[in-house]
Amino acid sequence: WWPPFLPQSPAFFLPCLAIAFRLTCYYYRGAYYKSFFQSPTSCAVRGLARSYRGETALVLFQNLHRYTLYGALLLLVFLWWEGFAAFFRGGRFGIGVGTVVMLMNAALLTGYTFGCHSWRHLIGGRLDCFTCDGAVSPRFRMWKGSSWLNDRHMAFAWFSLVRVAFTDFYIYLVSSGTIRDLNTW
Repeated sequence: WWPPFLPQSPAFFLPCLAIAFRLTCYYYRGAYYKSFFQSPTSCAVRGLARSYRGETALVLFQNLHRYTLYGALLLLVFLWWEGFAAFFRGGRFGIGVGTVVMLMNAALLTGYTFGCHSWRHLIGGRLDCFTCDGAVSPRFRMWKGSSWLNDRHMAFAWFSLVRVAFTDFYIYLVSSGTIRDLNTW
């Protein structure tokens, strides 16, 4: 049923979810709006003479960030699954450099995703009061944890971006036979 002009696997489109999530990220938006469009203005960016009209016209797609979050959450499930599955080869347990590389990649991407503004909004950012009934709810604890990650969102954004590239390159080198993975098997 898969059209012959498209890549052989629908998994080819999974990176598109990650790219869309990063491209519409609130942190990255601020960085590239100021870098390329000099808007909105701030103390470090003087701005152009035109007025800021918000996310209209071509940049309206930025509002998809809350929806791309669901795709990013799905990708996290796949990354953690692959990371833990990498501990087993031929039914035997072992650990290798690649296993650690994959788990660190998943961990940094988890920190980036769960520190996202859209995630914070989804788990409780729209509530007026978490403790109105006098008890601290699990939802409030999740929101506090997400707030801690959100304070470090810029660091998670850049470290995870570099780590994704490193992980992909490492896996490519091992799978092509260019290097050998040190492991306990």
